[in-house]
Amino acid sequence: MKIKIIEIGKTQKKELQEMIDEYIKRVNHYCSVEIVTLNLKVKGHDMESMREHEGKLLLDYFDGMNQTHLFLLDEKGNEYSSIDFAGFIKKQTLSGKKEIAFVIGGAYGFSDQVKNYVKNKIAISKMTFTHQMVRLLFVEQLYRVFTILANEKYHH
Repeated sequence: MKIKIIEIGKTQKKELQEMIDEYIKRVNHYCSVEIVTLNLKVKGHDMESMREHEGKLLLDYFDGMNQTHLFLLDEKGNEYSSIDFAGFIKKQTLSGKKEIAFVIGGAYGFSDQVKNYVKNKIAISKMTFTHQMVRLLFVEQLYRVFTILANEKYHH
């Protein structure tokens, strides 16, 4: 199975990107992971306009991904402990889908159209984080998941 992480815009902080890259390298030991960065050329618009532009970009990208199981990382999604998330990932690997994708929206979240298109939502936490920090937190959790599934010592 392949995991795809779809994100809006590049990670701005070099140090943050280096940490993300390190965890992606670790996860790739267990599973193929690809990060897809969709770049939005529109800037300086209000929150709703940004959400709509990002939403169109995402929906255009989703077109033709009918073999991929999509999940939005959204604050109103299902919450999991790390062990429960490991069980969730294991279930996904056994589902027969060749690819699952986790979508990280922009600073203002997802448009209603994207939320209606992708029914599956996962929350990282009840707390709010920047969309750039979520990238690091999520890839660390993916690494943690695979070490749990491999019965390794990373997760205490």
